[in-house]
Amino acid sequence: MRVDVRPRKQNSGKADADRKFPNHLAWLRKRPCLLAGRAGHVCTGVMEASHSDADGMKGVSLKSPDYHAVPLCSGAHREKDTIGLCTWQVKYGVDHFEAGRAYGKASPHRARWAHVEGAPR
Repeated sequence: MRVDVRPRKQNSGKADADRKFPNHLAWLRKRPCLLAGRAGHVCTGVMEASHSDADGMKGVSLKSPDYHAVPLCSGAHREKDTIGLCTWQVKYGVDHFEAGRAYGKASPHRARWAHVEGAPR
């Protein structure tokens, strides 16, 4: 059996440049949990920025863009990842993608992704 020992090619990182907005994620982590006050949910842990593939913009080795993330407490984020996005959305009556677009539009950092096609304005 022959084994390829050449180093793997690295991604250029160009695709990530239009997807990563750390200032927006920091702003999201200061917002209340998307599920705060919803029946059946008690917020636990620290605030996190939750990404999902609800927007269909995820790729190989790529998360969904930061401008579609939503704020979730660590308990809600863990539950979403455990039971799956669709089940989680039905359970709490939320639309992760639409909520992400709303947070993207409300962000004080939205001018940074104004040049990106498909980003909320």
